[in-house]
Amino acid sequence: MSVSEETYQRVALEDPSGRWELHCGRLRQKPLMSADHNQTEFRLVVSLVQGLDLQRFQVRSDSGSVRLASGSYYIPDVYVVPVGLVQAQLGNPGLEVFVAPLPLVIEVWSPSTGAYDLETKLREYRERGDIEIWLVHPLEHTIMAWVRQPNGGYAETLYIDGAVRPTALPGVVIDLAELFK
Repeated sequence: MSVSEETYQRVALEDPSGRWELHCGRLRQKPLMSADHNQTEFRLVVSLVQGLDLQRFQVRSDSGSVRLASGSYYIPDVYVVPVGLVQAQLGNPGLEVFVAPLPLVIEVWSPSTGAYDLETKLREYRERGDIEIWLVHPLEHTIMAWVRQPNGGYAETLYIDGAVRPTALPGVVIDLAELFK
């Protein structure tokens, strides 16, 4: 049975601890994660907050959602939002949803969601036009990054050591040794 966007939003608001997503008309509950996943997510958030201009950007971690043209809604593990997009939603009692492309969207790999994230969510983030998309692998200690190019395509880079500097976020440096310490 297909679920409408209105039903999804109602369910997500009424059961926020359910961590509900909507994929192709079907409700999907985002599962709880391992300590490796959660530690990596936490360290990403800390690194981003330390390097961001907080007058221009905010960080979300397992909260709010992004909407795709297909009508799907996902809750990325971590993402960066321009402050103006947040301010536009303040005072609205509805679900926090971002439609515009974002500067950075991150999924952290886990055994339970890794294939789904790679085959579905990361592909759809590229279709959304997000500027930079990462798949962070806490067990392999790598970051796979896709960066949007002027022609609309994406350049893919695998980081195995050193530092990663997100394209659209000046001042942010993610040191892989620190991230995976």
